[in-house]
Amino acid sequence: MNDVLDVALRLIIVFAVFMVVPLVVGQTEHKVMAHMQGRLGPMYAGGFHGWAQLVADGVKFAQKEDIVPAEADRRIFQLAPAVALLPYLLVLVAIPIGPSEGAVGQVVDAGIFFVLAVMGVGVLGSLMAGWASANKFSLLGGLRTAAQLLAYELPMLLAAASVAMAAGTVSLPGIVNAFEWWWLPWQIVGGLVFFVAGLAELQRPPFDMPIADSEIIFGAYTEYTGLRFALFLLAEYAGIVVLCGLTTVLFLGGWHGPLGADGLGWVWTLLKIAVLAFVVIWLRVSYPRLREDQLQRLAWTTLIPLALAQIALTGIVKVAIS
Repeated sequence: MNDVLDVALRLIIVFAVFMVVPLVVGQTEHKVMAHMQGRLGPMYAGGFHGWAQLVADGVKFAQKEDIVPAEADRRIFQLAPAVALLPYLLVLVAIPIGPSEGAVGQVVDAGIFFVLAVMGVGVLGSLMAGWASANKFSLLGGLRTAAQLLAYELPMLLAAASVAMAAGTVSLPGIVNAFEWWWLPWQIVGGLVFFVAGLAELQRPPFDMPIADSEIIFGAYTEYTGLRFALFLLAEYAGIVVLCGLTTVLFLGGWHGPLGADGLGWVWTLLKIAVLAFVVIWLRVSYPRLREDQLQRLAWTTLIPLALAQIALTGIVKVAIS
Protein backbone atom coordinates (compact mmCIF):
# COMPACT_ATOMS: atom_id res chain seq x y z
CA MET A 1 0.00 0.00 0.00
CA ASN A 2 2.89 2.34 0.82
CA ASP A 3 4.36 1.73 -2.64
CA VAL A 4 1.06 2.69 -4.26
CA LEU A 5 0.87 5.89 -2.22
CA ASP A 6 4.49 6.71 -3.05
CA VAL A 7 3.90 6.30 -6.79
CA ALA A 8 0.64 8.28 -6.61
CA LEU A 9 2.35 11.13 -4.72
CA ARG A 10 5.19 11.30 -7.24
CA LEU A 11 2.78 11.38 -10.16
CA ILE A 12 0.75 14.15 -8.52
CA ILE A 13 3.92 16.20 -7.99
CA VAL A 14 5.05 15.65 -11.59
CA PHE A 15 1.59 16.65 -12.86
CA ALA A 16 1.63 19.80 -10.73
CA VAL A 17 5.06 20.72 -12.10
CA PHE A 18 3.81 19.99 -15.62
CA MET A 19 0.86 22.35 -15.19
CA VAL A 20 2.75 25.18 -13.46
CA VAL A 21 6.34 25.41 -14.78
CA PRO A 22 5.46 25.72 -18.51
CA LEU A 23 3.09 28.57 -17.63
CA VAL A 24 5.89 30.26 -15.70
CA VAL A 25 8.12 29.91 -18.78
CA GLY A 26 5.37 31.45 -20.91
CA GLN A 27 4.95 34.36 -18.51
CA THR A 28 8.72 34.84 -18.42
CA GLU A 29 8.83 34.90 -22.21
CA HIS A 30 6.26 37.71 -22.26
CA LYS A 31 8.33 39.77 -19.82
CA VAL A 32 11.75 39.08 -21.34
CA MET A 33 10.52 39.90 -24.84
CA ALA A 34 8.81 43.03 -23.52
CA HIS A 35 12.08 44.27 -22.02
CA MET A 36 14.27 43.29 -24.98
CA GLN A 37 11.98 44.67 -27.69
CA GLY A 38 10.27 47.52 -25.85
CA ARG A 39 6.81 45.91 -26.00
CA LEU A 40 4.15 47.72 -23.98
CA GLY A 41 1.33 45.17 -24.18
CA PRO A 42 2.73 42.44 -21.87
CA MET A 43 3.62 45.10 -19.26
CA TYR A 44 0.10 46.56 -19.02
CA ALA A 45 -2.38 43.90 -17.79
CA GLY A 46 -2.99 44.10 -14.04
CA GLY A 47 -0.86 47.17 -13.43
CA PHE A 48 2.53 46.49 -11.86
CA HIS A 49 4.83 44.91 -14.44
CA GLY A 50 1.84 43.33 -16.20
CA TRP A 51 1.51 40.61 -13.56
CA ALA A 52 -1.95 39.57 -14.85
CA GLN A 53 -0.90 38.94 -18.46
CA LEU A 54 -1.01 35.16 -17.98
CA VAL A 55 -4.50 35.37 -16.47
CA ALA A 56 -5.65 37.60 -19.33
CA ASP A 57 -4.36 35.10 -21.90
CA GLY A 58 -6.14 32.23 -20.12
CA VAL A 59 -9.45 34.11 -20.05
CA LYS A 60 -9.05 35.05 -23.72
CA PHE A 61 -8.52 31.43 -24.81
CA ALA A 62 -11.37 30.16 -22.63
CA GLN A 63 -13.82 32.66 -24.13
CA LYS A 64 -13.05 31.87 -27.75
CA GLU A 65 -15.40 29.58 -29.65
CA ASP A 66 -14.18 26.03 -30.33
CA ILE A 67 -14.55 25.64 -34.11
CA VAL A 68 -13.96 22.49 -36.15
CA PRO A 69 -13.82 23.04 -39.94
CA ALA A 70 -16.65 21.36 -41.82
CA GLU A 71 -14.30 19.34 -44.06
CA ALA A 72 -11.88 18.39 -41.27
CA ASP A 73 -11.34 14.87 -39.96
CA ARG A 74 -13.12 15.67 -36.73
CA ARG A 75 -11.69 12.99 -34.42
CA ILE A 76 -8.06 13.47 -35.45
CA PHE A 77 -8.48 17.25 -35.40
CA GLN A 78 -9.71 17.13 -31.81
CA LEU A 79 -7.15 14.54 -30.69
CA ALA A 80 -4.07 16.33 -32.11
CA PRO A 81 -3.58 18.86 -29.23
CA ALA A 82 -3.53 16.05 -26.65
CA VAL A 83 -1.04 14.04 -28.74
CA ALA A 84 1.21 17.11 -28.91
CA LEU A 85 1.04 17.78 -25.16
CA LEU A 86 0.92 14.49 -23.26
CA PRO A 87 4.32 13.06 -24.34
CA TYR A 88 6.08 15.86 -22.47
CA LEU A 89 4.25 14.85 -19.29
CA LEU A 90 5.58 11.31 -19.70
CA VAL A 91 9.11 12.60 -20.27
CA LEU A 92 8.99 14.74 -17.12
CA VAL A 93 8.30 11.58 -15.11
CA ALA A 94 11.76 10.25 -16.03
CA ILE A 95 13.88 13.43 -15.58
CA PRO A 96 15.74 13.47 -12.22
CA ILE A 97 16.17 16.84 -10.49
CA GLY A 98 18.12 15.67 -7.43
CA PRO A 99 20.30 12.85 -6.10
CA SER A 100 17.69 11.33 -3.79
CA GLU A 101 15.42 8.53 -4.93
CA GLY A 102 12.38 10.74 -4.47
CA ALA A 103 13.70 13.41 -6.84
CA VAL A 104 12.49 11.59 -9.94
CA GLY A 105 8.99 10.46 -10.82
CA GLN A 106 10.17 7.04 -11.99
CA VAL A 107 13.66 5.74 -12.64
CA VAL A 108 13.78 4.23 -16.13
CA ASP A 109 16.79 2.01 -16.80
CA ALA A 110 16.84 2.89 -20.50
CA GLY A 111 16.06 6.54 -19.76
CA ILE A 112 17.66 8.10 -22.84
CA PHE A 113 15.82 5.76 -25.21
CA PHE A 114 12.54 6.39 -23.40
CA VAL A 115 12.66 10.19 -23.34
CA LEU A 116 13.87 10.62 -26.94
CA ALA A 117 11.32 8.15 -28.28
CA VAL A 118 8.43 9.80 -26.43
CA MET A 119 9.54 13.31 -27.45
CA GLY A 120 9.40 12.17 -31.07
CA VAL A 121 5.77 11.17 -30.57
CA GLY A 122 4.91 14.73 -29.53
CA VAL A 123 5.74 16.02 -33.02
CA LEU A 124 3.04 13.73 -34.40
CA GLY A 125 0.47 16.09 -32.90
CA SER A 126 1.51 18.76 -35.39
CA LEU A 127 1.39 16.26 -38.25
CA MET A 128 -2.11 15.16 -37.22
CA ALA A 129 -3.28 18.77 -36.95
CA GLY A 130 -1.95 19.65 -40.39
CA TRP A 131 -3.45 16.60 -42.07
CA ALA A 132 -6.84 16.75 -40.36
CA SER A 133 -7.55 20.48 -40.81
CA ALA A 134 -8.57 20.28 -44.49
CA ASN A 135 -6.52 23.41 -45.12
CA LYS A 136 -3.66 23.72 -47.59
CA PHE A 137 -1.67 26.03 -45.33
CA SER A 138 -2.09 23.59 -42.44
CA LEU A 139 -1.03 20.66 -44.62
CA LEU A 140 2.07 22.55 -45.79
CA GLY A 141 2.93 23.29 -42.17
CA GLY A 142 2.53 19.60 -41.31
CA LEU A 143 4.83 18.57 -44.16
CA ARG A 144 7.45 21.07 -43.02
CA THR A 145 7.14 19.62 -39.52
CA ALA A 146 7.79 16.12 -40.86
CA ALA A 147 10.84 17.26 -42.84
CA GLN A 148 12.20 19.08 -39.81
CA LEU A 149 11.70 16.05 -37.55
CA LEU A 150 13.57 13.80 -39.98
CA ALA A 151 16.45 16.26 -40.25
CA TYR A 152 16.96 17.03 -36.56
CA GLU A 153 16.08 13.78 -34.81
CA LEU A 154 19.33 12.15 -36.00
CA PRO A 155 21.82 14.72 -34.60
CA MET A 156 19.87 14.80 -31.35
CA LEU A 157 20.14 11.01 -30.98
CA LEU A 158 23.83 11.00 -31.89
CA ALA A 159 24.63 13.73 -29.37
CA ALA A 160 22.78 11.85 -26.62
CA ALA A 161 24.61 8.64 -27.60
CA SER A 162 27.95 10.40 -27.08
CA VAL A 163 27.27 11.30 -23.45
CA ALA A 164 25.83 7.83 -22.80
CA MET A 165 29.11 6.36 -24.10
CA ALA A 166 31.07 8.62 -21.76
CA ALA A 167 28.98 7.62 -18.73
CA GLY A 168 28.72 3.94 -19.66
CA THR A 169 24.96 3.88 -19.03
CA VAL A 170 21.69 4.97 -20.65
CA SER A 171 20.00 5.69 -17.32
CA LEU A 172 19.49 9.41 -16.70
CA PRO A 173 20.37 9.27 -12.95
CA GLY A 174 23.32 7.04 -13.85
CA ILE A 175 24.62 9.63 -16.34
CA VAL A 176 24.43 12.40 -13.75
CA ASN A 177 26.14 10.23 -11.11
CA ALA A 178 28.95 9.46 -13.57
CA PHE A 179 29.37 13.11 -14.59
CA GLU A 180 32.74 14.77 -14.06
CA TRP A 181 33.40 18.48 -14.59
CA TRP A 182 36.33 17.77 -16.88
CA TRP A 183 33.78 16.34 -19.34
CA LEU A 184 32.57 19.85 -20.22
CA PRO A 185 35.38 20.87 -22.62
CA TRP A 186 35.09 17.72 -24.77
CA GLN A 187 31.31 17.21 -24.49
CA ILE A 188 30.30 20.82 -25.09
CA VAL A 189 29.95 20.33 -28.86
CA GLY A 190 27.54 17.43 -28.28
CA GLY A 191 25.60 19.60 -25.84
CA LEU A 192 25.26 22.41 -28.39
CA VAL A 193 24.16 19.96 -31.10
CA PHE A 194 21.58 18.43 -28.75
CA PHE A 195 20.22 21.82 -27.67
CA VAL A 196 19.99 23.23 -31.21
CA ALA A 197 18.36 20.05 -32.55
CA GLY A 198 15.88 20.15 -29.68
CA LEU A 199 14.95 23.75 -30.51
CA ALA A 200 14.32 22.71 -34.11
CA GLU A 201 12.10 19.81 -33.03
CA LEU A 202 10.09 22.21 -30.86
CA GLN A 203 9.80 24.56 -33.87
CA ARG A 204 11.13 27.43 -31.80
CA PRO A 205 12.62 30.49 -33.53
CA PRO A 206 14.80 30.66 -35.53
CA PHE A 207 13.61 27.16 -36.55
CA ASP A 208 9.90 27.98 -36.82
CA MET A 209 9.42 27.46 -40.56
CA PRO A 210 6.48 25.03 -39.99
CA ILE A 211 4.48 27.92 -38.47
CA ALA A 212 5.90 30.80 -40.51
CA ASP A 213 3.10 33.35 -40.10
CA SER A 214 4.33 35.49 -43.00
CA GLU A 215 4.09 32.53 -45.40
CA ILE A 216 1.54 29.94 -44.23
CA ILE A 217 -0.52 31.90 -41.65
CA PHE A 218 0.23 29.63 -38.67
CA GLY A 219 1.03 26.28 -40.24
CA ALA A 220 -0.63 23.19 -38.81
CA TYR A 221 -2.42 25.28 -36.13
CA THR A 222 -4.14 27.70 -38.51
CA GLU A 223 -7.65 26.27 -37.99
CA TYR A 224 -7.39 25.92 -34.20
CA THR A 225 -9.07 28.31 -31.77
CA GLY A 226 -9.70 28.64 -28.06
CA LEU A 227 -8.46 26.05 -25.61
CA ARG A 228 -7.31 23.62 -28.31
CA PHE A 229 -4.94 26.26 -29.64
CA ALA A 230 -3.86 26.99 -26.05
CA LEU A 231 -2.92 23.32 -25.64
CA PHE A 232 -0.49 23.61 -28.55
CA LEU A 233 1.08 26.67 -26.92
CA LEU A 234 1.30 24.81 -23.60
CA ALA A 235 2.97 21.91 -25.41
CA GLU A 236 5.58 24.31 -26.79
CA TYR A 237 6.42 25.67 -23.33
CA ALA A 238 6.37 22.18 -21.81
CA GLY A 239 8.80 21.15 -24.56
CA ILE A 240 11.11 24.00 -23.55
CA VAL A 241 11.11 22.75 -19.94
CA VAL A 242 11.80 19.17 -21.08
CA LEU A 243 14.59 20.19 -23.50
CA CYS A 244 16.31 22.36 -20.89
CA GLY A 245 15.92 19.61 -18.29
CA LEU A 246 17.46 16.96 -20.56
CA THR A 247 20.32 19.26 -21.59
CA THR A 248 21.00 19.92 -17.91
CA VAL A 249 20.95 16.23 -16.98
CA LEU A 250 22.98 14.99 -19.95
CA PHE A 251 25.59 17.71 -20.45
CA LEU A 252 25.65 20.10 -17.47
CA GLY A 253 25.88 17.70 -14.55
CA GLY A 254 22.30 17.87 -13.33
CA TRP A 255 22.32 18.42 -9.57
CA HIS A 256 26.12 18.78 -9.34
CA GLY A 257 27.18 22.29 -8.37
CA PRO A 258 30.49 24.05 -9.11
CA LEU A 259 33.52 23.40 -6.91
CA GLY A 260 31.91 20.40 -5.28
CA ALA A 261 28.89 22.34 -3.99
CA ASP A 262 26.41 19.50 -4.50
CA GLY A 263 24.51 19.98 -1.25
CA LEU A 264 21.76 22.10 -2.80
CA GLY A 265 20.95 19.31 -5.29
CA TRP A 266 17.66 20.17 -6.94
CA VAL A 267 18.37 23.91 -6.68
CA TRP A 268 21.31 23.57 -9.06
CA THR A 269 19.17 21.59 -11.49
CA LEU A 270 16.38 24.16 -11.52
CA LEU A 271 18.88 27.02 -11.81
CA LYS A 272 20.51 25.47 -14.87
CA ILE A 273 17.09 24.80 -16.43
CA ALA A 274 16.07 28.42 -15.82
CA VAL A 275 19.25 29.77 -17.48
CA LEU A 276 18.74 27.53 -20.53
CA ALA A 277 15.07 28.58 -20.78
CA PHE A 278 16.22 32.20 -20.78
CA VAL A 279 18.60 31.37 -23.65
CA VAL A 280 15.68 29.85 -25.60
CA ILE A 281 13.69 33.07 -25.17
CA TRP A 282 16.74 35.18 -26.00
CA LEU A 283 17.23 33.33 -29.28
CA ARG A 284 13.63 34.05 -30.24
CA VAL A 285 14.10 37.80 -30.05
CA SER A 286 17.63 37.85 -31.46
CA TYR A 287 17.66 35.87 -34.71
CA PRO A 288 15.48 35.94 -37.83
CA ARG A 289 13.73 32.83 -39.10
CA LEU A 290 15.81 30.49 -41.24
CA ARG A 291 14.64 29.61 -44.75
CA GLU A 292 13.68 25.99 -45.31
CA ASP A 293 16.84 25.26 -47.32
CA GLN A 294 19.03 26.89 -44.65
CA LEU A 295 17.28 24.88 -41.96
CA GLN A 296 17.88 21.58 -43.75
CA ARG A 297 21.47 22.49 -44.66
CA LEU A 298 22.29 23.26 -41.03
CA ALA A 299 21.11 19.80 -39.96
CA TRP A 300 22.68 17.67 -42.69
CA THR A 301 25.94 19.51 -43.31
CA THR A 302 26.75 20.87 -39.85
CA LEU A 303 24.99 19.23 -36.91
CA ILE A 304 25.22 15.60 -38.06
CA PRO A 305 28.97 15.78 -38.88
CA LEU A 306 29.60 17.52 -35.53
CA ALA A 307 27.62 14.83 -33.69
CA LEU A 308 29.54 12.05 -35.44
CA ALA A 309 32.83 13.78 -34.61
CA GLN A 310 31.71 14.04 -30.99
CA ILE A 311 31.05 10.28 -30.86
CA ALA A 312 34.50 9.61 -32.32
CA LEU A 313 36.11 11.92 -29.77
CA THR A 314 34.23 10.24 -26.94
CA GLY A 315 35.48 6.85 -28.10
CA ILE A 316 39.07 8.10 -28.24
CA VAL A 317 38.84 9.63 -24.74
CA LYS A 318 37.28 6.45 -23.29
CA VAL A 319 40.03 4.30 -24.74
CA ALA A 320 42.72 6.73 -23.59
CA ILE A 321 41.58 6.88 -19.96
CA SER A 322 41.00 3.13 -19.70
